[in-house]
Amino acid sequence: MDKTKQTIEKLGFPSGDCNGLPSSAKTFPDGAQYRIEIPSVEGPKSFEAVLEASSKYNVPIHRVSQGSGIMLLTDDELSGMVNLGKKENLEVSLFAGRGSWDITAMQWSTNGKILGERFEGIDQLVYAIEDIKRGCDAGLRSILVTDEGLLWLVNEFKKLGELPNDLLVKVSVQMGQSNPVSIRLMEKIGAGTFNVPTDLTLARLAAIRQAVDIPIDIYVEVPDELGGFIRHYEIPEIIRVAAPVYIKFGLRNAPNIYPSGTHLEETSIALSRERVHRARIGYDMIQRYAPHLKTSERGAEGLAVPAESAAVSK
Repeated sequence: MDKTKQTIEKLGFPSGDCNGLPSSAKTFPDGAQYRIEIPSVEGPKSFEAVLEASSKYNVPIHRVSQGSGIMLLTDDELSGMVNLGKKENLEVSLFAGRGSWDITAMQWSTNGKILGERFEGIDQLVYAIEDIKRGCDAGLRSILVTDEGLLWLVNEFKKLGELPNDLLVKVSVQMGQSNPVSIRLMEKIGAGTFNVPTDLTLARLAAIRQAVDIPIDIYVEVPDELGGFIRHYEIPEIIRVAAPVYIKFGLRNAPNIYPSGTHLEETSIALSRERVHRARIGYDMIQRYAPHLKTSERGAEGLAVPAESAAVSK
């Protein structure tokens, strides 16, 4: 076992989980150690609710993300999300395609769940790229992906000038990679930030941080279907060992509203407000126990704020 560990170290990885919990010396480009993300913001009205709650609770928000997909937003709704992001200097990250909503039934079967949110066939990848192009034409500069093939493909399209060079690709928690080696592979094929599984210990988060440079996204309150954990007291330590990190506030004891729409709009708005309320509770934990930890201003370097021009950079 010792020889195996030594070889792993020679390859540039820690030889085991970092039980000593070393502090991360890495930061966002502006020197910040953490940023705050509100997920499941399913349309402009929910986004407006997030902004109102952020002002009410005086909590900094840096990124909003959405789970229903670009394809389920009208042109006006897509423009609304992008324009709010521009105005408020916030990153807006929208899902690219949803392979699990294809005709396959296997992903909904007991054993099929191991597939996660992967896309079946080339057609679904084409649809996802079309989704991304539509978003980028509207000014979007951050997308969520759940498939390694799509991640690689987006990176190649960027190299070819067919997608903007400044497009940030956020890997969804549903991709599932949970060790330093597999996450570094995702970094190498284009991941800009990586949402780790919700149940990783501090020692495992620290080991991942030793091996990768991209920001880590982690739920500190987890939707029921992803585990239902509430890790608020761990927030300062998560930031210390895993910086730069997006602290992500889901919501326990809440319905899964994907795919969302006008039939669920009031529910989506209420859930968005409560996620910001939870973010204030988490932010208070940081101020109480680790006020020296640094966060970013809105519009800080590295945030994929929607573009003023929708033109593709070549």
